[in-house]
Amino acid sequence: NRGIRLINNGDKVALGTAPEVGELIEALTKEEITKDLGKAGLETLSIILYRGPITRKEIDYIRGVNSTFIIRNLSIRGLVEKISDPKNLRSFLYKPTIDLFALLGIENLEKLPEYSNIKKEIEDFQNKKESLETHLETQPLSE
Repeated sequence: NRGIRLINNGDKVALGTAPEVGELIEALTKEEITKDLGKAGLETLSIILYRGPITRKEIDYIRGVNSTFIIRNLSIRGLVEKISDPKNLRSFLYKPTIDLFALLGIENLEKLPEYSNIKKEIEDFQNKKESLETHLETQPLSE
């Protein structure tokens, strides 16, 4: 009497949708996929395009809010994908998909508007930030 069924195939089991709620699940999924991305979705997508591959933690830091729901929504739509982070195996990186490139009508990231200028500005900012952090770490605390 629930919307979930246990599917058993020999030594493998899985949870599946009950046939009687299939139409409801399909309608909910279709609604989620066809809604506008909204400002938060476009903002997150831009961060992933221009800064990616990037962790959710970094996205959250840049946006100043939790981005879990937005990233999930972008993933469901096939616009971003999750890959393993080689620096931290407990973390993931998010990057744009080939489908997103096709949707935008571009062959690669370099075809994004102002990509090289924005990428350089981001790198310059990151270098200044790291330089300042290093400087602050090496300075003795004054009383």
